[in-house]
Amino acid sequence: MRCRAFGLPAVLVLLFASAGAAQQPAPSRQPDVIFVPTPSEVVDAMLKLAKMTSNDVVYDLGSGDGRIVIAAAKMYGARGVGIDIDPERTREATANARAAGVADKATFLTEDLFTADISPATVVMLYLSPPVNSRLAPKLMQLKPGTRIVSHAFDLGSWKPQQRVMVSDRPVFLWTVGAKAK
Repeated sequence: MRCRAFGLPAVLVLLFASAGAAQQPAPSRQPDVIFVPTPSEVVDAMLKLAKMTSNDVVYDLGSGDGRIVIAAAKMYGARGVGIDIDPERTREATANARAAGVADKATFLTEDLFTADISPATVVMLYLSPPVNSRLAPKLMQLKPGTRIVSHAFDLGSWKPQQRVMVSDRPVFLWTVGAKAK
């Protein structure tokens, strides 16, 4: 039997379709937050607050369309990894990195941010929610000393930030693993 649309044997069409589906896994569970893009002025402020350099490896947890990792690569030459549980967001972010010319510095993974290995990070970016941030805080506190964590809008519960700035009426917080709050 042949597939009318492609003129190929039906079994080959099924194999191609299966291979494509395997490359883009479905989310292992529902996302913890909905995708809301971070405004560009907040992205810029987050990167500045982190004192981003070309030596940094930035991880964006819940990376959405990839804008933070892409901006870190374009503006600072940093390498970055975006982690998002939604494969559609991962596909979009990967395409955005290619279009921005930074695909060699930006990687996007479809993974659960609670189980993903983020140990190579020197900077971690967040725009999640208070409950998610609170659940993540113990994992973030175990990163290597000196790792900077920057969160748009939401703090990390009882872990007091070293710095808090306002950008267009939006709070942005900074913590450094191993440092005391001011």
